[in-house]
Amino acid sequence: MEEGYIPRIADEYFRSRLNSAGALLIEGPKWCGKTTTAGQLCHSFLYMQDPDERESNFYYASKKPSRLLEGERPRLIDEWQTAPVLWDAVRYAVDREKGRGLFVLTGSAVPDLGKEEEQKMHSGTGRISRVRMHTMSLFESGDSDGSVSLSGLFEGRTDYSACSGLTLERAAFLACRGGWPAAVGTEDRYSLRMARDYVESVSASDISRADGVMRNQYVARALLASLARNVCTLAETTAIAEDLKSVATRKTVSEYIAALRMIFVCDDIPAWRPALVSKARLRTSSKRCFSDPSIAAAALNAGPESLLKDHPAFGSIFESLCVRDMRAYLQPLEGSVMHYHDSTGLEADMILALDDGRWAAIEVKLRSGEDQAAENLIRIRNKTRTADGTPPSFLAVVTATGMFRVRDDGVLVIPIGCLGP
Repeated sequence: MEEGYIPRIADEYFRSRLNSAGALLIEGPKWCGKTTTAGQLCHSFLYMQDPDERESNFYYASKKPSRLLEGERPRLIDEWQTAPVLWDAVRYAVDREKGRGLFVLTGSAVPDLGKEEEQKMHSGTGRISRVRMHTMSLFESGDSDGSVSLSGLFEGRTDYSACSGLTLERAAFLACRGGWPAAVGTEDRYSLRMARDYVESVSASDISRADGVMRNQYVARALLASLARNVCTLAETTAIAEDLKSVATRKTVSEYIAALRMIFVCDDIPAWRPALVSKARLRTSSKRCFSDPSIAAAALNAGPESLLKDHPAFGSIFESLCVRDMRAYLQPLEGSVMHYHDSTGLEADMILALDDGRWAAIEVKLRSGEDQAAENLIRIRNKTRTADGTPPSFLAVVTATGMFRVRDDGVLVIPIGCLGP
């Protein structure tokens, strides 16, 4: 392992996925650590954006892409989407060599392909396995002691003795700093700058590079601020467009949001769709979310001090932080984060759903409201069921501070500073 490398939860999971397929594609937002993590898996390296080799790399990509695949296996192909022909070249090499663990591709954007080009491009099914890289969770950055294991909770363990060392002030700082690996290793007084640089980069250039369409950076900046004001809500695109009606049309807003998804800035939370015992209808809209909570804070020009003075904004951004961490902790369990909301107004901030059918319901509470949150979770348990009738593995209220405990009604209280994989 490279000296100075901070281990990631995904390390062994990515290795197992690579060993079960011909190639592995690691996708995620810029600066989240894809290249560094992928480098731990590989023995030879191709960096498409290397200034010294860029011209040569793109020449061979257009003339003889197989030349770029030469090297000891597994071979890293970084930012492959800048030369989409490499996808089919890798797929063909996997077919020809009939091996596993041959290539690792990384990408911070979905390649922009025309309809005809997209139809010609092979899906990669059976050859290339896709995984998502997240920014660093609190456990990975050393800000959670991980004394409460999420996998253990799914196995029925509740005998944890844990107390979080986080304060609200520290939680506000961590939400603003985010999980960017470079920020994690930087002094606190400098680390907050990275999220703001990220938002500036997205607005000024990345949103245009996503698909080669020039976009107005001021509109992009206003859109990020509007999305930040609506983070972890079910705000429709029409509501976002209304917020921006003085600078953009609804069509423009939709196109800009699509571009943000292409570069993994927006990472919305899909709706959970269980069977219902009651006649309530389920809301099927996704909840607005960013790939890292610091994007919302930076888009609002909010620092830790201002978050502490704005409880609603802090609560929403803290929920976004919890979503990010849960996504990282669930990945080795083959799980995903969803949300629940029905026509009666009953909701759960998160549903943790595993591929084997196990699930859990989570409410996030920054300071108060624990009793109401627990009551909501119990109501959801009583009115929903999965296809095979599986009850929830656990119900939990996740908090910013405090200690782990089991309430008299069986609902868990889990400080985010104690949670780990």
